[in-house]
This record gives sequence, C-alpha cells and structure tokens, in this order.
Amino acid sequence: MSFERMSSLALVLPTGLEGDGDMQFLMNGGDLLKVRSGSWKKTRYYKLQEDCKTMWHESKKTLKSKQTFSVEDIDEVQTGRQTEGLRKYTEESVEGRAFSILFKGRQKGLDLIASSEEEAKKWVGGLEKVISNINNLSPQKKTEHWIYSCLRKADKNFDNKISQKEMKSFLQDINIEVSEDYAEMVFQKCDESKCGFLEGKEIEHFYEILTQREEIDVIYGEYAKTDGLMSAADLLNFLLNEQKEDVSQNDALQLIEKYELDENAKQQMTKDGFLMYLNQPEGLIFNQAHKSVYQDMNQPLNHYFISSSHNTYLLEDQLKGPSSTEAYIKALLKGCRCVELDCWDGSDGEPVIYHGYSLTSKVLFKDVIKAIQEYAFKTSKYPVILSLENHCSVEQQKVMAQHLISILGSALVTKPLGDQMPTCLPSPEELKGRFIVKGKRLDKLEDMFSESKTAEKESQKTKSLKLAKELSDIVIYCNSVYFHGFEDSRDKQSFYEMASFKEGKAVKLAEESANDYIRHNIDKLSRIYPAGRRTDSSNYNPVPLWNAGCQIVALNFQTPCPEMDLNQGLFLQNGRSGYNLKPSYLRDRDTKFDPITLPDGPWLKHKTLHVMVISAQQLPKVTERKSSIVDPIVKVQIYGVPADTTTVETQYIENNGFNPMWNENFQFDVRVPDLALVRFLIEDYDSSSNNEFIGQYTLPFNSLKNGYHHVPLLTKNGDRISSAGLFVHIIVFFFFFFTVSEMIIAGNVEGSAKHEAA
Repeated sequence: MSFERMSSLALVLPTGLEGDGDMQFLMNGGDLLKVRSGSWKKTRYYKLQEDCKTMWHESKKTLKSKQTFSVEDIDEVQTGRQTEGLRKYTEESVEGRAFSILFKGRQKGLDLIASSEEEAKKWVGGLEKVISNINNLSPQKKTEHWIYSCLRKADKNFDNKISQKEMKSFLQDINIEVSEDYAEMVFQKCDESKCGFLEGKEIEHFYEILTQREEIDVIYGEYAKTDGLMSAADLLNFLLNEQKEDVSQNDALQLIEKYELDENAKQQMTKDGFLMYLNQPEGLIFNQAHKSVYQDMNQPLNHYFISSSHNTYLLEDQLKGPSSTEAYIKALLKGCRCVELDCWDGSDGEPVIYHGYSLTSKVLFKDVIKAIQEYAFKTSKYPVILSLENHCSVEQQKVMAQHLISILGSALVTKPLGDQMPTCLPSPEELKGRFIVKGKRLDKLEDMFSESKTAEKESQKTKSLKLAKELSDIVIYCNSVYFHGFEDSRDKQSFYEMASFKEGKAVKLAEESANDYIRHNIDKLSRIYPAGRRTDSSNYNPVPLWNAGCQIVALNFQTPCPEMDLNQGLFLQNGRSGYNLKPSYLRDRDTKFDPITLPDGPWLKHKTLHVMVISAQQLPKVTERKSSIVDPIVKVQIYGVPADTTTVETQYIENNGFNPMWNENFQFDVRVPDLALVRFLIEDYDSSSNNEFIGQYTLPFNSLKNGYHHVPLLTKNGDRISSAGLFVHIIVFFFFFFTVSEMIIAGNVEGSAKHEAA
C-alpha cells in the first residue's frame, strides 16, 4: 500500500462520509460550553482530527494544553439535558443546545452546550455517524487505518518518507521490538532505490512484509487447489473438513461473492478474500446461531439465569464514589435485566438513591426511573426487574410509587397478567417490554382475588412494616421474604416470593447443600449479592451460584474484573437478551444433579476440547511508554463445575505484541459442557511481578465453533479492542462409551471403538 493511498485512508475509509456536512463540521471544529458544576462552565474548542477517530480539545491546564479522546471510547451520545449534571446546573432554556457524551468504562462523561440548536444537531449527528462507521469497518480496514496513524506519527518531518530511524520508532509504536540488525535487514529489503528512506511502493512493500500472516498462507495453500486459488469446491472442502460446518457448495459460493474483493478472481477466493472471511462474524469463534434469541422464552422466569447488577447507581466504589443515572445506562446497555435502587429520604420530599451511611453522591429517584425508562429495552426487549432497597419513610415511599407509575406507565406490572390467581411466574416472552418491582408486600398476592381481605388487617401491617400501601400494591411477582431454610421454603414460600442471599451464605449452601439449593431454585427466584465488606465494589465468583441454579446473581457492573468477564461471557448468547434458559436438570423437580459430587445423569455429556493457540494480532501496549513492548502469554481457562475448572498457559513471546506466534496445543476434559465457560486471556508476562492484563474473551462452551477462528479481544471494561485478535484452532469431540454387553447387543463391536466429532 502506497503512503499516498494510506494517507487517504484517514479521510475516507474510516467513515465513508466524504462530502458529508456534519462530518466537515466536526473536522472544522468549534466552541462548546463545558459544564461541570454550577460555578464551573467554561468554553472549550473541540474538533475531529485527521484520522477521523480522535477528538481534540484544548485545556487550560499547564501540563495538558491539548487533550484528546478516541471516538471508539464513546458509549452513547445523548441529546438534551438528560444527565443529572445538565439538569442540575443549567436552565431549561438550553435544552435544545445541550448534549452529553458518555464514555465506556469509568471515564467521566462530558456535558456540553452548543451555541445554537442547529450546531448541537451537527455535533450529535456527526459524532453518531463517525461512531457508526468506525464500528462497521472491516478488521482489515481498521488495521490499515491504525498502521497509517502510526506511520504518520513516525514521520517526524512530515515528508511522506520513512527513514530507518523512523521505521524503528514506528515498530515500537505498533508493539514490536527488533534488533538493529533485523531493522536494517528489513529496511534494506524495502529500500530498492537505495536512497536511505522509503516512499511510495517501498512503503507498500514494507506494509506487505509487516502484515504477512504465515499461518494463513499455510492454511490457504492446503486448500487452494485451483490454479493457486480457492474455488467454491476448495472452500467447501475447507468448511467441511476443518470448520465441521453443515454447508453446501452454494454456501461456499455465497461466501466468495460476499468477501472476495478481486473482481478478476471469477468465483474464486484469493488469499486476501479468505482472510477477510476469517475476520468476519462467520469466521469468529462464537457460534452466530447463538447471536440471536434461540432459546425457549416461554417458560417461567425462575427457569432462567438473569443478568443482574448490584449497587447499580455507583460508577466506582461504595464508600465515596459518585452515584449517577449514567451507571444505570451503562448496565442496561450491557444487557443487565435486574438493577438495584437503594432508596433514602431526600430533601424537598423527593427520595434519592445512594449508598447509605457513606460519602457516595446522591441522585434523584425520579431521574433514575426516567433513565431506566429510556434505556431499558435498547439492548434487550425482555423484562427489567427493579430491585428496591427501601429505606424511605412511608411518605416518600408514596412519592416513589407515584414516580414509578407516572414515568413507566403501562409498561409497569401493577397486577397479575391474567384474570385469575396465577400458579407460577410468567415468562420473559409474556413480560416483554415490562418492568417488575421487587420489594415487600403488605398482603399475599392471593388477596387481590379474594373478597375477604380487610383494610384493617392491612393497615396494621402498614404500621409494623412501615410500608406504604401504594408501593406495596405494585410488588406483584417479586415479593421479598426472609429465607428460613429449604424445608420452610418448601412448605410456606409462594412462587412469587423470593429471598436474597449474601454471597457467603449462598456459597456455603451451594457447596454443602447443592441439590437442595437447586431444587429450591426450580420453583423460586433467588437473588445473590456481594458481601458488605467489598467496599471497593469488587465481585465474587458467580459460577458456583449459577451451578446451583441461582437466577439473579448480582455483580458490581461498574468494576472491571474476571467475574464480570464471566457474566458478560455467559450472557453473550441468546441474543444478549439477559435471559438464559437453565439446563433441563436445573429445572426438573426430581433432579439428582449435584455439581460437587457429579452423580451419573443426563448432565454428564463428556466432551474433549482441543485448542491450538496459533497467533495473535495487533495487541495493545499495557503502558503509554513508547519503549514498552509486551511479552504476550496466553491462558485458556475453563470455568464450570469444580471437576471441569482448569487453566493452561502458553510460553511467552518476547518483545512482540504485533504478530506473536505460539502454535501450542492443549486438551481439556469437560464433563458438564452445559455449565462451562471458556475464557481466553492474554497477559504481558513479567518474571518478577504479576502479569499485566492485555485482553480477554469469554464465551459459553456450547457456543464454541470447530475449526480455525479468530477470537476478538475485549478490554477490562468489556469493550472490543479495535484490530486486535487471537487466532486458534478448535476441535470438540464427543466420546461415546459402551459396555461389552451393549456392544454385543448393538452388534457393532468394531464400530463402537471409534469416536465421533461433536
């Protein structure tokens, strides 16, 4: 690729918005009023830089006169005064000129006001277009764009030429440390003009050397049997033999038509087209059939694992961190279906949400409900549970009920769905687009269908519980009760009553009384929450609780950690709906399943997983220091029942985060694949201290695809790392074992000695 062509990438390929007015407006830049508080409102100049993915803005700080942020780090652009900051510190008159930029992870958002409504629309429209187009770029174009940016940075004198010194600097930028001899050898190989610098075609040659994938060359060469190219028949052989896919030659032809860019190939796939296919969703490790809702969504709520958040209002720790509606938005956009609201009396008769008896900031209850109403169903259409931790006076509880009813309207469940007293919880499908309140009730749900209930009895309970009837009446399917033991629950707890368990109690039950806990969770919902000692908002391991059938395993979504990786991995399937149907043996009242002892039963589907860790591409640095080059090491981890849980690791590759190669093989025995998660973790190896995190990807074992696949890599916050990936080969075997008598009966002694690939 020529430097001139790469130069055009910055303005054309990342956006596809040549000539777009909003795009040109962003690149010209302009003044915006930045709002932080009632007294801190300052004008700052913002503009989109040449690479069309970096926003620059001036700063008055001495050490930071120029600051930037990547458009890829933006989570959401909100129009109007939607954040609590803008509502609190600005007047209604700026509604049409205000907008906010929310970032992924813990980065604080920006509240901004444009000089006119027309300009505000241009800022918002332009940013949304850039975000959309960057997200839709192919991995190849992202790589080209990134390499262009690094080459531009290395070209210190902006002469569109690369000297040997600049090439060495460029290689450090892209995470490769090479010896002087190697750098000189590559440079001399490309410097055909022998003029001491690279330009034009020579830079294109250097790019080709840099991005060559030897492992792809080998795979492609093995199947490209038609004049050195891959015909539809050749591609079909690859799909059948390596990928173990149930496809036809017509399917192979469609892939060629979809991903082959060379019009002269004439229904054949070149190596570039083959790599393009391997980088697209069809070539990724996650089974695309699981990307949409594919499970039965018509069973009772208690038959599902439900993505759930604890202390949802917090952006950081629970001692002095900020409370924000932004935290609810982030959780809901990640597919969370159960959010927590810690409610306390506020000033002016308005209840607030914050972590009681701490220095965390406060946010109005009504503002939280408004944010939830707007963002609840953007990622998933299935029901959202509002878990109320109610510390309010009776009077402010009435205000809470008023806000819930007026803001959520008909979407709020205020009575059972049918005309008669139900006998089980409704299904996610029946509750699509609805909100369920979890809290305490003054009476039994049955009383809604009985003429014998008395107002006097209810009034007495109102006083003893200090609970407002208005709030009690909208608690329908999730009535909070205390857990007195499994026997008591079997005898006295109704299907709509649910208990919450502190993590220590829940883990003990899951370890010592696993089958009893599983049977309890077949009929009732259970919510698990982190221990109070976790003041840093850290998390516990959710897997043992899922193994025990617990549905609402609540985690601190605001805390990047392996536990949240597991949560994101589990709920990656079923269309990211936030609801995963539990395996049948976690829904059967007579189940004998115990994840600790693993007795014989239908849950034992012994499979062998073979993983070959081949290579990685464009790994990010772990520090901003230019000289810091990562030494990547890959860990493959299985999480599931104790007998399946294990970790293996590769050797580390020294000084290469751009294209490290391992070619190492590992094998795992997985006894209960339905409950297993596979996590690919890449770290920067350090012999004298703990390894540093580079990227990870977690997915359900049953969502793995056989064959050669790229594994996308995610940050600690769970966001995709642009261009980076891991390349692996996967084989899952399902072994069938027969006794001698079974083989004789089957009349197939010889054949039964063979195994079949799953």
